[in-house]
Amino acid sequence: MHKGKEFVDTSSIAQAHQRINGWFSEAARDLPWRRPDATPWGIMVSEFMLQQTPVVRVLPVWHEWMRRWPTPALLAAEPSGEAVRAWGRLGYPRRALRLHAAAVTIVEEYDGAVPGSPEALLSLPGVGGYTAAAISSFAFRIPAVVVDTNIRRVHARLFTGNALPEPALTAAENALAADLMPADPEQANIWNAAVMELGALICTARSPQCMDCPVQDLCSWVAAGKPEPHYTPKGQAWHGTDRQVRGAIMGVLREAPVSVPRMDLVHSNGQAVPEVLLGEHFEPALAPESIGELAERRVVEAWKKLSALTADKKQRESCLEGLLRDGLAFEADGRISLHG
Repeated sequence: MHKGKEFVDTSSIAQAHQRINGWFSEAARDLPWRRPDATPWGIMVSEFMLQQTPVVRVLPVWHEWMRRWPTPALLAAEPSGEAVRAWGRLGYPRRALRLHAAAVTIVEEYDGAVPGSPEALLSLPGVGGYTAAAISSFAFRIPAVVVDTNIRRVHARLFTGNALPEPALTAAENALAADLMPADPEQANIWNAAVMELGALICTARSPQCMDCPVQDLCSWVAAGKPEPHYTPKGQAWHGTDRQVRGAIMGVLREAPVSVPRMDLVHSNGQAVPEVLLGEHFEPALAPESIGELAERRVVEAWKKLSALTADKKQRESCLEGLLRDGLAFEADGRISLHG
């Protein structure tokens, strides 16, 4: 067993397996993609959505996707812009494009069924090493080695004595994770989910609940006196960034009933909602009045967020061009919309 360059005691590992898996059986959150009736596709969708996004934000969007697209074929039959629109405010909307592309590949190359092996999963758009391992383990009970941020943090504290893992995943961490996998396949699959849950609920980055941890007495970090991290994690800026501007533009495009003139988006700083986005597009002839009023209000709210940003014309134009290059938006005759 590898503990950086040190040796990890095998008896401690056996105890950790038993205690953490036992804790998980009692304390695990009741999440829909963990239930017995969850499909491989539902689990795959959850893995895409949960990347850098908290569970509480994912749940309503996941439920809506499963209602609308319970199979890859149903999503693949829709324009990619519908996937982006339904992604809502989860952030990183390129994930929606990649998930749509993965659904198309599943239909075209795997007869509409999510493949089970990590190797086959890696052939799908948007599926990297972590996602392939997670789908294999959680959907098909194939004991692949799953390593995410929560798992890395638990491993670092429990077995190496560090407050946090390295900023980027290392080969040593992958080797340690592989060595820590239980020999029994089903216990290994439980271990993947259990360590991830322990990191999410107990062994958190900022305020770990050590008194509630089932392996506190085995923890190398606790034994060392809980030393401070050996580096200062860098937080992600938001206000004034291109990410904020891109998100605000996408918010308008998601809610807009028609394509939006490019010039309105580029010159949106402090501007009122363009007339083209209001009025006749929300007439009762198109929808019941209450629905029309709600839709118009959502457009207005989205526009106000974009208008209120301090970004200048140059930044807004640059962000819009980025969305077009990424395939998240489409331009025709000087008007911008989501694909589809």
